[in-house]
This record gives sequence, structure tokens and C-alpha cells, in this order.
Amino acid sequence: MEPAIYPVWQRVFHRFYRGLTLPKRSHSSCADPATPSPSRRSQPTLLVSRLYQPANLRDVGQDSRLSVEMTCKSQRLMQQAGLIHPSNPGCYYYLPATVRSMEKLVRVIDQEMQAIGGQKIDMPSLCSADLWKTSERWDLMGKELFRLKDRHDADYCLGPTHEEVVTTLIAHQANLSYKQLPLLLYQITRKFRDEPKPKFGLLRGREFYMKDMYSFDVSEEAAYQTYESVCQAYTQLFARLGLRCVQVQADTGNIGGKLSHEFQLPADIGEDRLLVCGSCSFSANVETMSSDSSACPQCKTGTLVESKGIEVGHTFYLGKKYSHIFKASFSNAQNKPSIAEMGCFGLGVTRILAAAIEVMSTEEGIRWPGLIAPYQVCVLPPKKGSKADEAGVVAEELVHSLGNTLPHLRGEVVFDDRTQMTIGKRLKDASRLGYPYVIVVGQGALEDPPTFEVMCQQTGETMFLSKDGLLDLLGRVETV
Repeated sequence: MEPAIYPVWQRVFHRFYRGLTLPKRSHSSCADPATPSPSRRSQPTLLVSRLYQPANLRDVGQDSRLSVEMTCKSQRLMQQAGLIHPSNPGCYYYLPATVRSMEKLVRVIDQEMQAIGGQKIDMPSLCSADLWKTSERWDLMGKELFRLKDRHDADYCLGPTHEEVVTTLIAHQANLSYKQLPLLLYQITRKFRDEPKPKFGLLRGREFYMKDMYSFDVSEEAAYQTYESVCQAYTQLFARLGLRCVQVQADTGNIGGKLSHEFQLPADIGEDRLLVCGSCSFSANVETMSSDSSACPQCKTGTLVESKGIEVGHTFYLGKKYSHIFKASFSNAQNKPSIAEMGCFGLGVTRILAAAIEVMSTEEGIRWPGLIAPYQVCVLPPKKGSKADEAGVVAEELVHSLGNTLPHLRGEVVFDDRTQMTIGKRLKDASRLGYPYVIVVGQGALEDPPTFEVMCQQTGETMFLSKDGLLDLLGRVETV
């Protein structure tokens, strides 16, 4: 057999190597300067025609299995723009632009959490029922838990929150010292809750992304300091996103603990009723108030005004509720074991995304917080065959120039190459998708000096700028 096979393999190897282009041998230990490194390679032009936003995914009315009631603005806009697509009740496909926005939001969250000492981990979504039974939440959570059995008939749930899991992790560390505290561990992952009536798109689903952080401290006083630092980080996060967020006193619910606050975005479709004092800083969820009085319990003189909000974050001071049950301890200054004081802090990642669209957008188009817009700039060349057709070359050069001149915009500029469509139709699409800056390259780009029509989606302002003016404007755009 061997003599017969050898010529075949010889021919295969000959064809294989003939198709390769081998680099020239270098006598230097350094790489060939003519070979571009990954960081020096030019970014390919992002073409709108190649972005995966299928128009046929926007209308699910003919599919009764996927048909959902459009219950809020963010759900309607995101689905009409092809940003999300329903899978089953309370679950969605997140399409590329949405994933880009969410990844940016995650980077902002990472920055704020790590700035206060947070360390990122990843915990199992499949959680043993034994842990939940030990904390007595297996029955307390009721039908909200997605429960399942494995092939050995053991009970599990898909984690809606991870107090039991993270506390067990710390309990397994036998040599934790007080010098290592406070310890702040967080993750950003999918969560699962069996909502009885999922609605409002990404605002109330059964599968969603959440950031949950858990803190371990040496004392109650230290735990309160950690609690305050996380609340300040949340306030800073929403300020960076340009979102008006209200911190209100809240019920501890089935998570438990001694202290709780919600972070609410005021919105008419919000399911939470809030009471806010017009004279001082007091604000609370209605469910925490024991009377119907409209007088402020803090300043005594102000009047409480009711409004609605979307909960986008929740903080809890847990004390020793879980650490005592699971024996999560550390060695104190006297080298004696001591039970850790805990806190837990959640942010609804996909909920922040949808809530921001809900409160910032118009009825016709999405408006993103600038920092987390999927793309920052959309360049529109003239329609093919129009009087300004020659400006198409200028538009292509502009796209490359922006990426080369403004490094922070690399990968942030898209080129709407659908030149068979009118400028008006493409402008409508750009408004619907919410690019913060839309640049129309028309007849003005052929003049001397060339000018460009620039639309700022957030403000509704239209400007006519020279190239230097355009670079100056976009040079101030913050990216993450």
C-alpha cells in the first residue's frame, strides 16, 4: 500500500505549498517592517449594506408564534429598527448593533466598578437547589425560579441572582484575612426569571443581562462605607450616560437585608410609583411608605409628589444574612474567625439600554446615550446619477480620513453605500437607528473650500462645516 499512497500525498503537499506565499527570511531578530502589525492595519470601511439588520425581521405580525404586543416606545423602536427580534415570550435575539451598544455599556460599568475596587468574576448560571434550600429561598422565590432536574434527578435552578453562590465561594476560602477586605466581586451575565407576564421588550423579560456585585467587609461600619461608595459609582455611571436617575429608598424584598435603595429613571411607562420631595433630597418607593400623607417625613415641610419610574439598579446592605448561613468568615486582627458583613448591588444592563432609549428617543427614531451608541458617525454620499454624484469620491475619502485622523473613531464610522436610494430615505433610516452624527456629502463638498452638512441627532441641530470644522467637532466625541 505504501508505494501507491506516497505519490498521492506528494501531489497534495506540492499543491498545498505552491499556494503559500512565504515571508522572506530576515537576518534581523526584528519583524519585517514592511509587514503591518495588527495595530497598524487600516480598518475596513463599514458599509451599511453589509450590516446585519434584516428588514424582514422587523415585522413579526404574520408569525403568530412571535407576534408580541408593542407595549412601549423602546420595544417598538428597537424592533422596527431591526435591533432586536423576539424568540419566545420574554426572550429576544440581540442583533449586532444592540450587541455593540451593550458591550460599550459593559465597558463603562467595568470602569466604574473597578474604580472602587471591584474585581470581575464569572459564576455558574446553573445553581444547585441545595444552596437555595439552605438559604430558605427555594420556596420563598416561588414560581419566579426556573427549576430543572438533571439526569440524576438532582434539582437545579437558573440563577436570577447569586447571593448563595458567591457566599459559598467565599466560605470555601479558609485563609481569608481582614487585610484583604473589603472584597468586591462582580459579574455581568445572563439572568433568568420566570416572569408571569413579560412585557415592555427588554424592560421586563425572562432572560436578560445583569451586573451583580457582592461585597464582604470586616464590620457594619465598613459595610456602610462600601455601600455608599457603590451608590456614588452608580450615580457617576448614570451621569456619564447623560441619564437623569433618582436614588430612592426601597423595600428589601426576598433578597433581604437591613437597607435598600433603587435607582430609577423617571418615565411614564414605569411600573414603580415614586414619591419625591420638592424641598429636600428625600425620595422613596411608595411601597416603603406606611401612610397616605403627602408631607415629607424628612424635612417635615415639603410636599411629596408622585411619579413613575423604571428601576435600573438596586442596592442592598445584607448584613450577615447569607454569610452567617454559609459560614463565610475571615480572620480578624486578633486572628480569630469572624463572619463577614455583606452587601449586594445590581444593575440591569439590558434594562438600562432599553430604558435609555425609552426616555431619550422621539416617536420616530432612536436616540442613544452618546457614549454607548453602536456607531458614532454615518456618512451619506449622494444618490448615484444625481447632480452631486461626483461627491461620492469625496465621501469615501472622508470616511478614511476620519479613521486615520481621529483614532478614537476607528470602527465608529459607517458609510451608507446604498446609493440607489435617495438621500431622504437614507436620512430617515439614519434617524431611526440613532447615529449621533450624520454627515451628508453633497454639492457643497465639491466647492472650494468644501463644506459638509452635519446633523447632530441628540440636539436636532444642523451645521454646515468645513473639513477642519468637522474634524474639530468629531474630535471632541467621547468613545469607550
